[in-house]
Amino acid sequence: MKKTVFLAVAALSMLSAGYGGNKPMDSSSNQEIKFTYEVDQFADLQILRYQVPEFESLTLQQKELIYYLSQAALEGRDILFDQNNRYNLAIRRTLEAIYQNYKGDKKTKDYKEFEVYLKRVWFSNGIHHHYGEEKFLPGFSKEFFTTQVKALPKDKVPVKKGQSVDQFVAMLMPVMFDANMMSKKVNQAAGVDLIQTSANNYYGEGVTQKDVEDFYDKMKDPNNHHPVSYGLNSRLVKENNLVFEKTWKVGGLYTLAIERIVGWLEKANAVAENSKQRDVIEKLISFYKSGDLKMFDNYAISWVGDSLSRIDFVNGFTETYGDPLGLKASWESIVNFKNMEATKRTEIISSNAQWFEDHSPMDARFKKESVKGVTAKVITVAQLGGDCYPATPIGINLPNADWIRKEHGSKSVTIENIMEAYDKAAEHTGFSDEFVWSDVELKLLHDYGFITDVLHTDLHEILGHGSGQLLPGVSSDAMKEHSSTIEETRADLFGLYYLADPKLIELGILDNPNAYKAEYYKFMMNGLMTQLTRIEKGKDIEEAHMRNRQLIAKWVFEKGKPDNVVEFSKKNGKTYVVVNDYVKLRSLFGQLLAEVQRVKSEGDYKAASALVNDYAVKVDQNLLSEVQERYQKLNLKPYKGFVNPVYELVTDKNGKLLDVKITYNEGYAEQMLRYSKDYSSLPTYND
Repeated sequence: MKKTVFLAVAALSMLSAGYGGNKPMDSSSNQEIKFTYEVDQFADLQILRYQVPEFESLTLQQKELIYYLSQAALEGRDILFDQNNRYNLAIRRTLEAIYQNYKGDKKTKDYKEFEVYLKRVWFSNGIHHHYGEEKFLPGFSKEFFTTQVKALPKDKVPVKKGQSVDQFVAMLMPVMFDANMMSKKVNQAAGVDLIQTSANNYYGEGVTQKDVEDFYDKMKDPNNHHPVSYGLNSRLVKENNLVFEKTWKVGGLYTLAIERIVGWLEKANAVAENSKQRDVIEKLISFYKSGDLKMFDNYAISWVGDSLSRIDFVNGFTETYGDPLGLKASWESIVNFKNMEATKRTEIISSNAQWFEDHSPMDARFKKESVKGVTAKVITVAQLGGDCYPATPIGINLPNADWIRKEHGSKSVTIENIMEAYDKAAEHTGFSDEFVWSDVELKLLHDYGFITDVLHTDLHEILGHGSGQLLPGVSSDAMKEHSSTIEETRADLFGLYYLADPKLIELGILDNPNAYKAEYYKFMMNGLMTQLTRIEKGKDIEEAHMRNRQLIAKWVFEKGKPDNVVEFSKKNGKTYVVVNDYVKLRSLFGQLLAEVQRVKSEGDYKAASALVNDYAVKVDQNLLSEVQERYQKLNLKPYKGFVNPVYELVTDKNGKLLDVKITYNEGYAEQMLRYSKDYSSLPTYND
């Protein structure tokens, strides 16, 4: 999935963007209720909730469809835990058993740290940080953990067959407490075996990077203009020196969860809005049953072609950020429906996609002569699942296959109710006052910060990911471990370049030719400085989106030095980012866009590596220390995630459906425990 994730900067008021700020209604009483966005906070995380405006205006059939798709969105949770690390389910289930059976003093440091650790495991879908990829360690003692496991009823300890409780504890102890064991979920460091040093569960024990590359290189046909995304839905294993795949499908690996997903999709199919939507659901079911990646492509083509349905969803093995080689896909789901009013904006952008392609600063060889089927809309999320929960993107562009995007187009969305929740939770935090250079920039951000942020997401998703083309013979995975970073860089640059274009004024999307400066300033401040709130001292940047932002910001900073386009300035002993020339900054964005497009179109891996390693990875540790010290004084959390609303079928005494009720009052731990009870079908160990 091409994702846009939330920037580590304070969102600003949405009122200037014309967002209605719909207030939730209690669907049982039709009374307006007070909505609270903040749910919980711990470690470096804040848990929010989001509204689902206009849900009540949907037809009963549409509500029922959302209910079934939402159930399907929750059934894959165990899959993601297991994909992230082979011990994750054992650890989660053990921690939950302790949490629910604990009889000791809950005021002790050990217990309080235990609660934080469990909440972090829930949030990250495992023991590695959801964003930084590094393993986080328990704050409680080994003795506390051992004592609590041994105090559990025997049937609550998820031991392996034939394993004693003591052996089970000995197995988990280094996995949880040893910082050097399975230290990174996704390792992208140069000069090492990326498979052997990554702790994810996409590859079996003993499989090497060479094994993976050799296995899939044999499958590739350089003359196939419709290449299959080999490896997307399988674990690659090695047994008796033989390398082979275990496919994720009905009857294969993860079958118990996939069968339940399929069951809900079949119910959804019965209440689909139209024949096109039924075709999409039926092809997805067929893919789940067969595991055939050609069927997955057929599903993706049908999904792109459905522009009529108001209800939409993503469900399946889609995202490849979790694999250092960009082959294996995590399981994820988003259920949504079109925001009819806000979509008018994205429809204007998508209907002019060819103009933007033709006028981009990249070489003509890399431009699409005919931009196909860019379907764009603003959506309201109704349910998050898998790798989109609790942390979620704010924009999506799918499908990933370059040939489908070229021949059939893509579907792009901006998730406005999630952005609204971020914005409301960020009001009055003091972030902008601490890091923004002057009142000039503060006014820019206040007046145009949200609308230009949304527009950057629109342009990133609708045009950026859909732009450009590979030269004949260039493989879609030529960027290898840099694939995600380069692609996100390309899309961000496309959006940044066009934010300042008079075309947006001409189209009536912006009303001030200087509005773009708000996003330019915020992007440079974030890429050069404030996203460092998310990096541990002494560490490099690992996550693809963060690498992308620093790559852009540092490249234009360095190239603009002769003209002092952007600079660091000091005030009262504090460092600030100052943009001195916005026009030249746009020109630099255009120059870098042209180069990044060349790199991707030509498959220039060496140049991609140089860009990433020179600009995207290393950070100024002194600046990092200063930024974090200032940030900590604000008592803010750099990462946000969400709890889902709860849907309930309302029936009469004969079982006839009368309504689907939505409520917003479930807590974080309450929701996580319910999901573990109701949507946890996989064995603890999936070999």
